[in-house]
Amino acid sequence: MPYDTYQCLKVDVDRFVAFVTIDHPPINLFDRALMLEFHALGKQIANDPDVKVAVFQSADPEFFIAHADITSIQRIIEDGKREDDRPNFFQAMVDRFRTMPKVTIAKIEGRARGGGSELALAMDMVFAAQGRAILSQPEVLLGIFPGGGGTQRLPGRVGRGRAMEIILGCEDFPADLAERYGYINRALPPGELGPFVEKLAYRIASFPFEAIALAKEAINAAEPGVTGRLVQETRLFNKVLESEGANRRMARFMEIGGQTREMEMRDFTSITGDMGED
Repeated sequence: MPYDTYQCLKVDVDRFVAFVTIDHPPINLFDRALMLEFHALGKQIANDPDVKVAVFQSADPEFFIAHADITSIQRIIEDGKREDDRPNFFQAMVDRFRTMPKVTIAKIEGRARGGGSELALAMDMVFAAQGRAILSQPEVLLGIFPGGGGTQRLPGRVGRGRAMEIILGCEDFPADLAERYGYINRALPPGELGPFVEKLAYRIASFPFEAIALAKEAINAAEPGVTGRLVQETRLFNKVLESEGANRRMARFMEIGGQTREMEMRDFTSITGDMGED
């Protein structure tokens, strides 16, 4: 199946492994263009008989995916059109990588904040580079909260208390600490990350497809009720979008340089003072 129609994603299939490289300058922002391509790619990989494993990586060593586009969220507020009886588009888009009968692996070398972290959390496995990779859910800093599955997936991975710390503290988590918390599978030295992930991906891809797909389905069965929980997250996310704080703080974030490479390279803990207090 051809993968040559994507503009933000580069796909190379080799020995039943699809290597998906995110290449959406300047910071791999999860904007409408990138979301639509992930939506289409998820469906294509799920139905491609030549793919058993998909590895997601970035062409930018500093950014896996910066986060969801704040201006898109602001437009949702302005439009006032929000459904809360089903998972929202973003939730459904990333959840496909959890439910598809193919193994999905995130290889993170740079920043994966907000929606980038939520995409990684929906993957079957996550590996990150020591001293380089950063994960976080900084949405509360902006007056909202993770609305793409983060509130539902993190407690299962790290426990309730640590999920509270990650989501409410809005701090950046380096790979070593993320590994210790269970946020990711492993943190590896940068030079070892690529070879390790490739070896694992090719090893899994050498096994029978039916065994891989059914094993994944059986593991997913241990996590019942995900769709209902995502709907509840959507309802609460829609409610927070109506708050004055959400409007004010997202506007403030953009005013101080949000979504510019210079700002996004900063430790998000350091921008708390720039955002002011409520």
